[in-house]
Amino acid sequence: MAQSPTRSRARSSSKKAEGEKGGAALGYARPRTYEELRAVLSSGTVHFPKRLRQVAIFLWQHPGDVALGTISSVATQAGVQPSTLVRFAKTFGFAGFSDFQEIFKEHVKGSWPEGRERNGRGRGRPTGTNPNTHFVNGLVAASQASLGRIEAGFDLDAFERIVAIMAAADLIYVIGSKRAFPVTAYVSLALSQQGVRNVLIDNVGSTAFDQIGCLGKRDAVLAVSFSPYNSITPELVAAARERSASIVSITDSTFSPLVKLSDAWIEVIESDFAGFRSLAATLAVGMGLVNGVVAARDV
Repeated sequence: MAQSPTRSRARSSSKKAEGEKGGAALGYARPRTYEELRAVLSSGTVHFPKRLRQVAIFLWQHPGDVALGTISSVATQAGVQPSTLVRFAKTFGFAGFSDFQEIFKEHVKGSWPEGRERNGRGRGRPTGTNPNTHFVNGLVAASQASLGRIEAGFDLDAFERIVAIMAAADLIYVIGSKRAFPVTAYVSLALSQQGVRNVLIDNVGSTAFDQIGCLGKRDAVLAVSFSPYNSITPELVAAARERSASIVSITDSTFSPLVKLSDAWIEVIESDFAGFRSLAATLAVGMGLVNGVVAARDV
């Protein structure tokens, strides 16, 4: 039986109202650009359940993949079902994922690191190429994408605040575990070589909390942590905050638990290849901090 025009219009109006209600429920208009979406996500006003939070972190870190991928490929990379992406989009007042995806497409048009990163991932191995060489080339491309992203959008104000806090500290505690540990170990070594007193929290013998036992309010903590943020680092930083120490951090999204604990933080998003993530950009920023601290103390 054919629907009456009146009933059809009523159903259409109802769906439109539901979409508007979704955006209104969050207290802001539907984001028109990627920058507006980032501003909303970083505002702290949106509280997501676990799966939507997982989507938000992925979207924050990989706008190029979202812009150029299909809903299936994006869902696979984010580790969720396609329906979760649709649900996330509707939360922000969009009709569906394709509608939501448009703001990412506009964003990456002028963002060469993202496009370059995706091109590096998507290329097949040329016939006759050694697979080990292909893997190395893939990791090099991921590192270049990470470094290019820093070059294109470096937050100098945040960087200088971190340098100032670290330079003023009596003692710098350097905290990072799992994948972040190579970064903190190198930063600690570089600081020591430049005569800057510091303590590397290495958690040998599960003594991490004992290692920060003497931390005081005149000291500073440099923490490094990456998603999925399931290391001991946030707990150590929270303990340091309770001792009134200054906290600065390097992390990869506004959803990091370090953000709310930090006096200043800088975002570094590392690209990956075949499940292995680069550390090139984080190391570059870390060495930059060392150089800045030494220069500030010499003034």
